[in-house]
This record gives sequence, structure tokens and C-alpha cells, in this order.
Amino acid sequence: RPTGRSFHRYLNPDRAIDEGAKAVTGIEDEFLLDKPRFHEIAEEFIAFVDGAEVIAHNANFDVGFINAELSLAGITGTIQQRVQAHVALQLAREMWPGQRNGLDALCKRLGVDNSHRELHGALLDAQLLADVYLAMTAGQGDLGFASEASPAGVARRERTLVVIPLRV
Repeated sequence: RPTGRSFHRYLNPDRAIDEGAKAVTGIEDEFLLDKPRFHEIAEEFIAFVDGAEVIAHNANFDVGFINAELSLAGITGTIQQRVQAHVALQLAREMWPGQRNGLDALCKRLGVDNSHRELHGALLDAQLLADVYLAMTAGQGDLGFASEASPAGVARRERTLVVIPLRV
């Protein structure tokens, strides 16, 4: 179950935003000029995600970018060593092979209301993905984000969706 906690930061990519990305996100270069660079928030990001379960739509795409940024920030190890990722796209492809399995298609197929989504935004997309993932896993009530004791008796930290647009 979502906890209401999230990690969301706009970052300065130190380059111009691709015109296609501007059209999809509505984010302009000027908006990002005063935003931090990844290396400035890397430790905060790692502290938030370390040991978390993460639901990602297409983790295979995101992992390379995240690992590159971690390396540039001087953080040792990979994101795969820090989180347990569940890949919604992989599950959707197993459930509906040969069909469109983008986030919009899954929202429509599973009855998740995305009518308020005019532009792609990391936080909104993550919230929609949480609803999609719950619907795909038969309404599973607990994604493991809530605080609880693990079988070994070690307290688990409260988690929720992790969102960080690294490159636009």
C-alpha cells in the first residue's frame, strides 16, 4: 500500500532539453536552470532507496541512467545492489503478450483513471503505475512499502515510489 512518501526532484541536466521531451513533459530549459545536479542530491537519494522495494515500469531502461549518474557522483555500487526492483512492463508482457503495454494502455485495460494526465510527469506516472501494479497483482493490498517486521525480526523502513528524472 502506498505510504504517501515520495522522492521527487527536478534536476539540471546541464544541457538543453530535447524538443520531443519538452513536448511530452512540458518542462522548459529555463525551469531547470536553478535546480540541483544529481551529484548534489545523490546521498539523499541513496538514503531514501537503500533496501527498498521499487516498482518500475521499465527498469531495464532506467537502471543504466541511474547507475551512470551514481558513478559520476562517486557512489560505489549499482542501484540493483541497493533495491529490489519489480518490473511492471515484464509482468504486463507475460499477462498480455503481443499487446500494447505502455502505461496509458495498461491504465485503460485495468480501469485506472488517468484522465488527469495531460503531460508525462515522473511523480504522476509513478502514482499511476502503483495503481496499475496493484490491479495487475489482483489488488494485492501491501507492496511491502509499509513499516513492518521482516521474518528475521528486522524492522523494515517505510517506503513508497521512488521517482527521479535523471535526464530529460
